[in-house]
Amino acid sequence: MSKYRTHNCGELRLADVGKKVTISGFLETIRDLGGVVFLDIRDMYGITQAVTSGNSEDVEFASHIPVESAVKIIGEVRKRDEETLNKKIATGEVEVVVEEIEILGKRTKSLPFDVSDSKNVREDLRLQYRFLDLRKKDLKDRIVLRAQVMQHLREKMIEKGFIEIQTPILTSSSPEGARDYLVPSRVHPGKFYALPQAPQQFKQLLMVSGIDKYFQIAPCFRDEDARADRSPGEFYQLDMEMAFAEQDDVFEVIESVIPETFEKFSNKKVTKAPFTRIPYKEAMLKYGTDKPDLRNPLEIVDVTDVFEKLELRAFKGGIVRIIAVHDVKDEARSFFEGMTDYAINELKAKGLAWLRILDDRSFQGPIAKFITEEAKEEMLKRTNSKEGDAIFFVAEKPGRVEELAGQIRTELGKRLNLISKDKFEFCWIVDFPMYELKDEKIQFSHNPFSMPQGGMEDLITKDPLDILAYQYDLVCNGVELSSGAVRNHDIEIMVKAFEIAGYSKEEVETRFGALFNAFQYGAPPHAGIAPGFDRMVMLLAEVDTIRDVIAFPMTSKAEDLLMSAPGIVTSEQLKELHIKLNIEKEKEN
Repeated sequence: MSKYRTHNCGELRLADVGKKVTISGFLETIRDLGGVVFLDIRDMYGITQAVTSGNSEDVEFASHIPVESAVKIIGEVRKRDEETLNKKIATGEVEVVVEEIEILGKRTKSLPFDVSDSKNVREDLRLQYRFLDLRKKDLKDRIVLRAQVMQHLREKMIEKGFIEIQTPILTSSSPEGARDYLVPSRVHPGKFYALPQAPQQFKQLLMVSGIDKYFQIAPCFRDEDARADRSPGEFYQLDMEMAFAEQDDVFEVIESVIPETFEKFSNKKVTKAPFTRIPYKEAMLKYGTDKPDLRNPLEIVDVTDVFEKLELRAFKGGIVRIIAVHDVKDEARSFFEGMTDYAINELKAKGLAWLRILDDRSFQGPIAKFITEEAKEEMLKRTNSKEGDAIFFVAEKPGRVEELAGQIRTELGKRLNLISKDKFEFCWIVDFPMYELKDEKIQFSHNPFSMPQGGMEDLITKDPLDILAYQYDLVCNGVELSSGAVRNHDIEIMVKAFEIAGYSKEEVETRFGALFNAFQYGAPPHAGIAPGFDRMVMLLAEVDTIRDVIAFPMTSKAEDLLMSAPGIVTSEQLKELHIKLNIEKEKEN
């Protein structure tokens, strides 16, 4: 028996009436009713009500304990009176009559906020006092959920024959899409380690080493801006790699592990395997994004060819996409004007044209008189529209038109309540382009270590912008859950692929020396993926920001307010690392 507990604060029931028990926890509330004091004691398992006897010394002592102090109570369990039952908590039928009460850890400072209700407290204040914020049940429950999901994923991966291996945290810098966090070396003046953006090279080296199936819940470090679904600095992913494997082998593992995890920790409907596979090009056309929310039934249709001959100046020379929405005859004109205002003011679009289809199949709207009957019929046919429906138009240059149409599609889904809240809809985005044109230069559009479809022949004979890669993303409810690829394990194909992106053979050998060297000793075909662990928990917990599922997150400005990081170090530390700061000079410039 523990000195501090015979029971936790969530387990006492009617069957315990008459027992002498010891409970410990934080004092959440005090209710002094004059002659008797009620105390709610909270630990991570629940809340138990304690009540003083008529002893005046007990009443006096209990009534002056600061809330949120850590206390221990010894007493007898009794049944509550019928009028005082609390059905909101599991222990609500019983209470503990205090025989002894001891303060284990007294609160001596004023609380920065009400711990039991901090919903309206500024996030920066909550993060500064995260140890208090974590005492709240909802936040603590999410951290517990995180631990349970991690344990489940680990068990499932081991069950499937994967071996958990930790890869180094201090490594070399490599171009993987974001800025590195650099760590100066004391032993090697002027040289730096980098924290890994992902264990990419290490897991491929494990495949060359003969490890057949690797995984880890891997910490990754990227110096990039925060978003609702991305934490700056540090994040975690379920990193996995398989030797002698191709795309379908990776899909088979993920389509088993991920849906089962979501089913176990949620009551929502979950997509059954196999997941829908959508080529990147099709996703950008139909949904305006490579991370579509398939709960939204709306689709984007290209009608550029229909409008090429029409005298609509706003549509001239651009790509024209339309989105049909069904059964909106009861929507007021203000709905359509509201969407136009949203497009102009929020999305910075030039405008948003729309048409309503009336009962006689005629069109009503700002551009109705400019559209021929032939064009109207073609749009009705392509969108399967009818009386009572409406069509929204987006006309813009390539690249921008996809983005705008995708955002309009999402907003229409929200405003018309088309997006189901009771399911997790998974899909694969496949066939990503190997390269993209950025600042008039050919660059990798995804993971540079991916295998091009068609191998060396495509690299030699095709326009780089037409080459597809064996790259794939797993998407859930509009959130990119993970990226993966069949890896490029052939040294000659790798050199050629990097050459197209502007890297010489010498640069490849220098920047990726370990892989370049290892692949010359016989590398097996291999493939992998890395689902974002934090994002999975965020979806399961149904919260809007990833910071709500991380115990000690940074702010959106990459600051740890609790530990005051990043912070200033001493001149002695800098001298030891052979570093001289140049901040004042930069300020002058």
